[in-house]
Amino acid sequence: MFPYLNTLFLDIETVPQQPAFEQMPGDWQKLWELKSQNLLRNKEEETASTIYPRAGIYAEFGKIICISCGFIQGAGEGRKITLKSFAGDDEKTVLLSFNEMLNKWTGSGNRFLCAHNGKEFDFPYLCRRMIINSIPIPSLLNIAGKKPWEVSHLDTMELWKFGDFKSYTSLNLLAHSLGIPTPKDDIGGSMVWEVYWKEKNLPRIVTYCQKDVVTVAQILLRLGGESLIKEENIEIK
Repeated sequence: MFPYLNTLFLDIETVPQQPAFEQMPGDWQKLWELKSQNLLRNKEEETASTIYPRAGIYAEFGKIICISCGFIQGAGEGRKITLKSFAGDDEKTVLLSFNEMLNKWTGSGNRFLCAHNGKEFDFPYLCRRMIINSIPIPSLLNIAGKKPWEVSHLDTMELWKFGDFKSYTSLNLLAHSLGIPTPKDDIGGSMVWEVYWKEKNLPRIVTYCQKDVVTVAQILLRLGGESLIKEENIEIK
């Protein structure tokens, strides 16, 4: 049903560009104050400074620290997935390394990208940060000028909507609903900024990102009625 063997599964992790609001340059502080006015849930208790950890989800204020990818090989009981991550403090280096791999992998023939909420977050975020870093957008990511049926992007959240525009389902909830095991780690998406800026534990974030990639792949397989990948068939390069 889905082109599993021609699909690159991916997930990105992002953080605010600075450890704290007070460490932003003055002009950027003003811009974040304007942006944050629409984000404050309780204006009596929250400020632009206190919600700054959420800045990482906006490409203008955040940066990418990890891109994890997965490739499926084989079928049935022998199906396996190979994972590869690009991570580091220097976002441009991370993006360039990912681009080099993606351009080589794209080659000839039909290729696809798949992520959970990828059309709303991962794919456009990658493109925006590439433009900011003066990096050409790979053809597989770039949708400019393409007709809808020419865009090779799969989104497990969109597939689960079945046309229901108001529905949002988290990766963890969808996995649990489909009976797909999810790692019981002590880190969630909202904690990435703290693990990165306070703990300075990038390897922990990479592990978290890779497990999300496996979950996305398992969900697509489940949506297509295929058998899941066994834990022993998960390989990290």
